[in-house]
Amino acid sequence: MIIIVGLVLFSTFFKPEAAGFFSTMKTGVQQYASWFYILTVAILLSLVVFVIVSRYGDIKLGPDHSEPDYSYGSWFAMLFSAGMGIGLMFYGVAEPVLHYMSPPMAEPGSIDAAKEAMRVTFFHWGLHAWAIYAVVAMILAYFSFRHGLPLTLRSALYPLIGKKIYGPIGHMVDVFAVVGTVFGVATSLGLGVEQVNAGLNHLFGLPKTEWVQVGLIISITALATISVVTGLDAGIRRLSELNLVLAFLLLMFVLFLGPTLFLLKAYVQNLGAYLSNLVDMTFNLYTYQPVENDGSGPQGWLGDWTLFYWGWWISWSPFVGMFIARISRGRSLREFALGVMLVPAAFTLLWMTVFGDSGIQMIADNIFPALGTEVQKDAAVALFQFLEQFPWSGVVSSIAVLMVVVFFVTSSDSGSMVVDMLASGGHDDTPVWQRVFWASSEGIVAIALMLAGGLKALQSATIALALPFSLVLLVACVGLLRSLKVEGIRKLSFQASLAPPPAVHMGHSTPAGGWKARLRGMVHFPGKARVLQYVAEVAAPALQSVAEELRGHGLKVEVNESDEGDRVYLTVDLGQEMDFVYGVRVRGYTRPSISMRQLEYSKRKAESDRYYRADVFLSEGGQDYDLMGFTREQVIGDVLDQYEKHMHFLHMMR
Repeated sequence: MIIIVGLVLFSTFFKPEAAGFFSTMKTGVQQYASWFYILTVAILLSLVVFVIVSRYGDIKLGPDHSEPDYSYGSWFAMLFSAGMGIGLMFYGVAEPVLHYMSPPMAEPGSIDAAKEAMRVTFFHWGLHAWAIYAVVAMILAYFSFRHGLPLTLRSALYPLIGKKIYGPIGHMVDVFAVVGTVFGVATSLGLGVEQVNAGLNHLFGLPKTEWVQVGLIISITALATISVVTGLDAGIRRLSELNLVLAFLLLMFVLFLGPTLFLLKAYVQNLGAYLSNLVDMTFNLYTYQPVENDGSGPQGWLGDWTLFYWGWWISWSPFVGMFIARISRGRSLREFALGVMLVPAAFTLLWMTVFGDSGIQMIADNIFPALGTEVQKDAAVALFQFLEQFPWSGVVSSIAVLMVVVFFVTSSDSGSMVVDMLASGGHDDTPVWQRVFWASSEGIVAIALMLAGGLKALQSATIALALPFSLVLLVACVGLLRSLKVEGIRKLSFQASLAPPPAVHMGHSTPAGGWKARLRGMVHFPGKARVLQYVAEVAAPALQSVAEELRGHGLKVEVNESDEGDRVYLTVDLGQEMDFVYGVRVRGYTRPSISMRQLEYSKRKAESDRYYRADVFLSEGGQDYDLMGFTREQVIGDVLDQYEKHMHFLHMMR
């Protein structure tokens, strides 16, 4: 908070100096580090593609037995709303029209300009933007849910600095993320209320003044505070789903009441042009184009648009990436990467085609030729002037204003949740007052900067500060690849059978009761009490015996049990190496319907028709086999088998 207040005061009381300093910093970054931004984003996109096609894609963001917390519908809705939902409302019409009026290479207002306008719009809002978010979210989710590290930005550095992430370096990284998120959300709130104010002015004649915008920020912040207090499931998820439905309805309205056939054909052609030129656009720095003295020309356009977007997406990636990580537990890396990068991007590109190409056609066909001039004067009002050309424009524009407000609320409440988690070491069960504090702080910072005229300066600073974070991000990518390689070696080592499985004694004199007892265990489904008794009387003593023997060999070993007695696990501390964990937990399952008689019974007594298993789990998750029926000696043999495989894995790592 000291850093945040200091930057606000600097931008408020030293406005010319702050504006000049941050503007110079932004210009310097764009001029001297453009190649680095372009290369960084290309590497991030390549990494996501690599994860999708590699064998590492099967690894889950969490233990092997984990399941996703949210359905596909809820997941996509929250991805869409937190990622760039508000940007579509602001730039859906404005950006394609601006590129059409002033393209980087083509003749303004020509057919080539229209094609180029859609191609570069797709480029700015397509796969690259979502790849940046996907990489940050993947790193955070993998190390948090798979390896039990805090769900904060410091965890991304664990493969490189180990437990030092809990020291000053980790604190510095998390403080950087908190400050960047607060100013990112505050800057977007301050700049975004211009569009809300423009819409209300267009519809109801509400004056466009700073104090009206202050009132709007207070209202949006209050709604965001209520949402973040009610929690992720009740607040953010429901608002995101509402906005996705409204966005889809508005999209269909413009598509079917506009030039439908033209837009469908344009979407296919735009998509083809974008994909066929993807590599060229990714690395295009317009190096061989002349540099104009006034900053115009292709290289000036690159700094004003592409580098601006890359810096903006990177600066927002800690916030959006951490939020995406929070809602993606239980999904495989491949499913995660495909879902985060392809699904929202496909919808985003369809949106840009429907609104952008419709706006370009209105200008080209003289339906609304003044749209280009109006957009160049005030991009905030572009959407509402565009919708005025359709039937029921008043109602539709009112829905659009509602969507803009809800998008701001979802951005603000998800940002507040992320800051709250960062400030709490990754925990999301924080006190209500703390959530209110951070949600309110974003609104207060936005109001202070807007009234002082410091929003543009902080926007420039946010983009410039994306440069050091991109360095951190590349280092974290190296750490992720190292960990994935280790995971792959671990899976291969566990496929090696180093010792025979524990023998199942068939004689009548064995403690297990012979083959009849074994058969009885196959056809009867034990209840919870019986499995709890087995864990207490057989599994737990077996782990204690192994622990005592290992301690005799100088190893640091712990055996822990849950208060309910439904989980017991042994942990061997191997120092700088990966610890060995072997656990047994009691889990309930629905009884299989083997016969029609059992099927009828299960229908009558569905709630009580469950059975329980003593499932084995290791550090990477459940192993899908049951210990029930193992003797104490057999459990010890299984522990030793897994320990031997773990040691073989460590050997293969050398």
